[in-house]
Amino acid sequence: MTIAKSQPKLTLPDHKQLPESDGTFVKNFQEHPQSLLLTDSIYPVLNALHPDGRYAIGQDCGIYWRLTEPPECGAEAPDWFYVPNVPPLLNGERRRSYVLWKEIIAPLIAIEFVSGDGTEERDRTSPFAGDESKAGKFWVYEQAIRVPFYAIYEVEKASVEVYELIGNRYQRCRPNQRGHYPIPQLGVELGIWQGEYLNQTLPWLRWWDSEGNLLPTGDERANLEKERADLEKQRSERLAAKLRDLGVDPETV
Repeated sequence: MTIAKSQPKLTLPDHKQLPESDGTFVKNFQEHPQSLLLTDSIYPVLNALHPDGRYAIGQDCGIYWRLTEPPECGAEAPDWFYVPNVPPLLNGERRRSYVLWKEIIAPLIAIEFVSGDGTEERDRTSPFAGDESKAGKFWVYEQAIRVPFYAIYEVEKASVEVYELIGNRYQRCRPNQRGHYPIPQLGVELGIWQGEYLNQTLPWLRWWDSEGNLLPTGDERANLEKERADLEKQRSERLAAKLRDLGVDPETV
């Protein structure tokens, strides 16, 4: 009688075993501040949505959707993305990448910042048999990772395209009356804002709330608080002066 030998159990690699970089450069000086601007301004919204702190934001981090050789060919690295209901750390350690076969939950939104002519970000090429490295970025987000919202931002054109996954295909979204694109699950809108941020005056990609109010950065929030405090101080001083004119000591009121 022949006894069958048991096969070793296949263990798929996790975020610590996969490369966290493919060795490419960030393509321009605007990408880093743009990522900071998106993250800084939406933090209060995400903290309110996730009081347990279970969400993750990635910036140029690999999302592994298949196992290939070399491993980097099985990943896409959006310039910015958000994943709900996952811990920001894994077992107390920083995330090196986001591995779908370990996490299951796909990002809710992925954003690409165009540096060239936009061909790469709109590439719908499906993988060829035996050569999956040719999968286009658009195809990967739509068919493999299945990100519900995909945005393509072009600073040179001061524009953003937003696609929503409807069924099995992306459909291009129409802007609302403010020229913004609602992301209902977040209760925010995405659009273009012309202004200065970190010493660069550009058409930046930014968030607004559902009422059309711009979501401020931490510095902007601090400035608004200071302005409100200054106005309140001025109001109190005017009231005190009027009371004194009436012969009333404001300290006794």
